[in-house]
Amino acid sequence: MHQYEAKIKWSRNAAKFTDNRYSRAHEWSFDGGVKVPASASPAAVQLPFSVEEAVDPEEALVAAASSCHMLAFLFLAAKKGFVVDTYEDSAFGVLGKNQAGKLAISSITLRPRIEFSTDKGPSRAELDALHNEAHHDCYIANSIKSEVVVEAC
Repeated sequence: MHQYEAKIKWSRNAAKFTDNRYSRAHEWSFDGGVKVPASASPAAVQLPFSVEEAVDPEEALVAAASSCHMLAFLFLAAKKGFVVDTYEDSAFGVLGKNQAGKLAISSITLRPRIEFSTDKGPSRAELDALHNEAHHDCYIANSIKSEVVVEAC
């Protein structure tokens, strides 16, 4: 069993709080010293109380699902002897109401584009099987309720 930690830090900075006119800007800190500026999404909290340039939790969830799938895919491709030169994904998540009427990321779509070394690439069936196995091995996809769809290119 492994444990993963993140430190989240926010400060009111003298703004009035009870009128909801406070900054949602905050910072995520991870092991190794990486710090990420974070905020509520401007789609959820209007500017200037959110920070457009910062990562919001919704984007982070989509990125985590994409990254997890990619890492599982790369591991499996290497294990099968396929040499991956590049892997790019233009993933997106859809925010909508769930069955309980609550806002949720209802689906995440991964759209990976992968280039293999010219000496040995998978057939379409092998590529689909790699994505299917990567999806089933992805810790994040196994952890969330949202549908995760892979549209391999």
